Amino acid sequence: FKGAQLSGSMLSGLVVCVALAGATGEVRDWMNRADPPGVRAKALLAKMTFDEKVQMLHGPISPMPCCECHNASGIINKACAYTGNIAPNTRLGIPPVNMNDGPQGFRESIFPGTTTAWPSGLTVASSWDVEVMGLWGDGMGKEFFAKGANVQLGPGVCLARVPRNGRNFEYLSGEDPFLGYTLVQPVIKGIQAHNVVANAKHYVLNNQETDRHTISALVDERTRFEMYYPPFEGAAKAGVASVMCSYNKINGVWACENPTTLSDLKDRLGFNGYVMSDWGATHSTSIHAGLDVEMPGADFMGPDGINATLQAKGATLADIDDSVTRILTAMFQVGVIDTFDADPMAYDFSKHSKNVTTEAAAELARKLSAESTVLLKNQDSILPVARGKRVAIIGLADESNALTHAGGSGQVIPSFIATPLSSFRKAYTEGEVSYCNGTDLEFCAVQAAAADVAIVFAGTLSGEGSDRLSLSLDDGIAVNNQNELITKVAQAQPNTVVVLSVPGAILCPWEPLVKGIVTNFMPGQQAGNAITDVLLGAVNPSAKLPITFPNMENETQFAPDQWPGVPDAPLPSPKTDPRQLCEDVATPQNFVQGFGEETALAAAPPPTPPVCKFSNYTEHLLVGYRYYDHHNISFSTGFPFGHGLSYTTFSYANLETSQTEVTFTLKNTGTRAGAEVAQLYLGFPAAAGEPPRQLKGFTKVLLAAGESKTVSIPLSPREVSIWDVESHGWKVASGQFTAWVGSSSRDLRLSGTFTV
Repeated sequence: FKGAQLSGSMLSGLVVCVALAGATGEVRDWMNRADPPGVRAKALLAKMTFDEKVQMLHGPISPMPCCECHNASGIINKACAYTGNIAPNTRLGIPPVNMNDGPQGFRESIFPGTTTAWPSGLTVASSWDVEVMGLWGDGMGKEFFAKGANVQLGPGVCLARVPRNGRNFEYLSGEDPFLGYTLVQPVIKGIQAHNVVANAKHYVLNNQETDRHTISALVDERTRFEMYYPPFEGAAKAGVASVMCSYNKINGVWACENPTTLSDLKDRLGFNGYVMSDWGATHSTSIHAGLDVEMPGADFMGPDGINATLQAKGATLADIDDSVTRILTAMFQVGVIDTFDADPMAYDFSKHSKNVTTEAAAELARKLSAESTVLLKNQDSILPVARGKRVAIIGLADESNALTHAGGSGQVIPSFIATPLSSFRKAYTEGEVSYCNGTDLEFCAVQAAAADVAIVFAGTLSGEGSDRLSLSLDDGIAVNNQNELITKVAQAQPNTVVVLSVPGAILCPWEPLVKGIVTNFMPGQQAGNAITDVLLGAVNPSAKLPITFPNMENETQFAPDQWPGVPDAPLPSPKTDPRQLCEDVATPQNFVQGFGEETALAAAPPPTPPVCKFSNYTEHLLVGYRYYDHHNISFSTGFPFGHGLSYTTFSYANLETSQTEVTFTLKNTGTRAGAEVAQLYLGFPAAAGEPPRQLKGFTKVLLAAGESKTVSIPLSPREVSIWDVESHGWKVASGQFTAWVGSSSRDLRLSGTFTV
């Protein structure tokens, strides 16, 4: 072709021909990009040997250390360079499967500070904004790909059943299944747009960290389908290519070998991808039950385990083919294999060393955090802070104590941290700013009294592996006098604002004493700049609480058997109840950062006798605000689900309802532009046995001052259905429904009825 000029169609045809022919001239019909992913996967499967298929089902074979392995000099072992690893197949052009934590950014422990610490899942869920969620997924997907990963171990989508769950900060569903179903979809699409497989986790009923390796969640079918499955169903609808099964048991059977819940996922929720285990959550060669990949090693799904299970007729070759087909389909669907074919270095472990965070990413992190900041109280319009005032910044606001992210596999070491103190001082050039770090309460009160406005930065942390000790600000970090600090400051300065950086629900016993309360949950590395944008009015807040902030500890009256769970009474031997089979409880593995002779494996702790514990979901559908509405609990110092204020005001009018649509007029009645998240709640006919009100629609509407719009929220048959345990399917409820529209679950401005 020397001297010739190729047209676009000629070049495209040439690329396809080269791909189909391969480097050695063999026919690679699976590389025909015109074929659907499933067809291509089956064509590739047909070329694989038995051993090549089994290689796709597990991580590195022990005793090789399992994840992010490197020696003292930082030299990476490419066989296990990422959090999870499946070896490549060079003969057939299948790249390595490089899985990496976590749900709110690329957790880089080998080269820390080279990725963006994004706001957490619960934080961005507070935006109630599908555009924000898509941008979050897109930003993370870019960095995972740039680091050589092709699987992001996120997002987390579990429901916040337990307010003290240590991982609530990771989960984007808050306490509502419809919210999770809706918000997860743009996240999945954003991540997978960058040739990175998203991973929805943790499936399923992984709603506490206490005893997470042994607890059994006892849950009925209707509760599973109506409350805990929908976020995963939403992920499946968006085309999520993988799901992670959890540590816990469900009704006595491990989540990663539970044929009921795994068949629900694959057969009823529309999930076409593959299921991987959480790290160390595989307890048997459970491929026939629905597990496709064991992580991080090969104790059960390696060659020995697979061969033994085949010989014992516990699985079939068809089971293996199904699992491998699912994995390959995911890789074709997201473009992993095609990307690798075009660029063999696309998923090379050497990319670990790259600094992939950018100025654009940092600006996006700032925007997302600001858009997700919830204004809980704004008495006398104390916010935004007026110019030319004396402002006392107090508490967790400087480089030594500012809170940006929580702990565990979701933790990301930031490339930098914008602290509230430095950001506010930089932006507030027309007034005076003083600072007291909160260690001397009396001095802080004096500082506050001398100012015009006091802003107290308070918060706490949580992490993977344990639940929170309480919902108090005084548990979770070393600073244990924050409630007293806020009280003293507020008594000295009536114009006090509190900013809460928290991993979930929090108690606010001092609420009557302060004029302003804001929460940014776990805001990420741009915490200071984002909160300053809100405090000074550069951003008009529009976020809403995705969870309830209670008035008191255990306000939903959990009994011990509901949480944290209780030991079950022993049964006579021989054991006939599968819930009693505790002997195979896995001990959490010792993950060693190193390989070869440089690092020796840590000695395993002595085994402890396993204890069967159960958490009974006897509250059924009454989770979060559903419980509050059912029991008519009012709010004194807490805040309801869906609550969030703006620097402007909105009115609702002209409600029209039907079984297919609810319409109304929304008007900005204030003096500045702002956005309102209008929320639709339905009350079902009494015979349906549903909670009093349930979120069934929402939309974020931006309005200029004085502007009004007609807003329409559609209703599908699913929104007016219940799960019928007799037919094992969704059934439209017949009778009269009530539709409420408003600004929160407790600020309902309009109501009407319709009949189905």
